Amino acid sequence: MPAADILSFFLSWIRNPLRVAAVAPSGPAVAALMTQEITAETGPVIELGPGTGPFTYALLGRGVREHDLTLVEYGSDFIRLLQARFPHARVFWMDAAWLDKYKLFEGAPVGAVISGLGLLTMSPHKVTAILSGAFGYLRRDGAFYQITYGPSCPITDTVLDSLSLQATCIGHTLRNLPPASVYRITRRKPTTN
Repeated sequence: MPAADILSFFLSWIRNPLRVAAVAPSGPAVAALMTQEITAETGPVIELGPGTGPFTYALLGRGVREHDLTLVEYGSDFIRLLQARFPHARVFWMDAAWLDKYKLFEGAPVGAVISGLGLLTMSPHKVTAILSGAFGYLRRDGAFYQITYGPSCPITDTVLDSLSLQATCIGHTLRNLPPASVYRITRRKPTTN
């Protein structure tokens, strides 16, 4: 990870610690954990809060084609950097809570959403808007992957229940600053009587 990325990320965190969820970009261990279930066959992937791009690089390393990536970043500090590093990806400067207000895709072709957003600092209303918008683009079998630095899933049971979603922890790593966990969020299977 370039030293300039660490400095840029840290300065963004200093300016707005509630918007930038960590003091440093995610490291290779958590990037590998976050993308471990994604392959080239996953199809289009949306990344929320890519920052300097550590998860984006990991997705490319997993075989996802750059033109299959849609990067949604709210921090103006990172937009030009993302556009320069990933010129074939679609890069949008917008709040992830606005996903349902735009037509990023026709239908629901997306296989995965990767989120580096700091959901723990957001209101339940905003988290619901983000998840609802993201799942509007996901195929039925698609998954939403969320990093957290907290001890449990950053999405409350109330929000999960309201959207008929379920969360599963897919792993933890101490080899990140701070240590992190990743959760896979999926639609609940309908119950049959």
